[in-house]
Amino acid sequence: MSLAELNALGLTREEVIDFSVNINPLGPPPGVAAALSRVNIAAYPDPECREIREMISRLTGVSPGQIVIGNGSTELIHLLAHTYLGKGSQALIMVPTFAEYETAARLAGAGVVLQEAVEENDFIWDMSAVCREVRHRQPGLVFLCQPNNPTGRYLEREAVESLAEAAGQGLLVLDEAYISFVYEAWDSCQLLSQGNVVVLRSMTKDYALTGLRLGYALCPAGVARALSVSKPSWSVNAVAQAAGLTALADREHLLRGISCVQEGRGYLHLELGALGYKVLPSVANFLLVKVGGAAALRKRLLRRGVCVRDCTSFGLSEYIRIGVRTLPECQRLLEVLREVK
Repeated sequence: MSLAELNALGLTREEVIDFSVNINPLGPPPGVAAALSRVNIAAYPDPECREIREMISRLTGVSPGQIVIGNGSTELIHLLAHTYLGKGSQALIMVPTFAEYETAARLAGAGVVLQEAVEENDFIWDMSAVCREVRHRQPGLVFLCQPNNPTGRYLEREAVESLAEAAGQGLLVLDEAYISFVYEAWDSCQLLSQGNVVVLRSMTKDYALTGLRLGYALCPAGVARALSVSKPSWSVNAVAQAAGLTALADREHLLRGISCVQEGRGYLHLELGALGYKVLPSVANFLLVKVGGAAALRKRLLRRGVCVRDCTSFGLSEYIRIGVRTLPECQRLLEVLREVK
């Protein structure tokens, strides 16, 4: 949703309910704004992000020496590609998924192998086939979004362990940007002891710190050292670090957001199905919905002050992705959909 697009329609951001983003529908924790006002912006930030690493360590049980903070998880994706890929190497990416994995791999000079989950199988991967391909190719990096964006699919522990075993000397990168919204998710941190698994998490989603850019990697100590060497100094500014510390301390706000998502997701799944749309089961804070012409529907909705994600960029031109918001906002989306259907 660009400003140019809104200007052409005579709309402002404040007039649009944005379902195209997948973030905590309650916004940032209330204490974040006050914390930002106390930041001394004339002082350099801590380049090692020690305080936030220690807090994440307490929350996850992972040693601070195995935690790398990034300017959003996107920076960490590019750091991994820069450090572990290059000309002659390959990255295997499980698709359809977040486009940044492929972008980072190609910028690093690597070849890209796409393992596709097809619509005919409801976008569920054939994990036996995936593991065979990984064993055969031995890519430097294997990227899995877990749960996956945009399908909302989530692999059980046994499938991920098999994938890590197949990766051998390569790294399996689990992008858990949406993991907080998964009910009773299994603990992927236990896989770090295998030595070839990296877990990425993004505070953009959990705590709606979208404009500040903050994420972290949980990884084997050797990987953490290698990424830290590659990471530019002061890439995570003082404002983002302060916001992250405050957000992580407010567990109750996150739990309220999760509850809100569970309510809205159930409502949307039921009501969208009643309208005749195919809605994929999702454990995340978004739904993938087959609507026919996604681009045309998105335009009709936006003219009425509602924005959804057209999934054409994922190779899914008949699908939209809907980020779950508060129940009244979800009800408004259904009202508008009934008007334009």
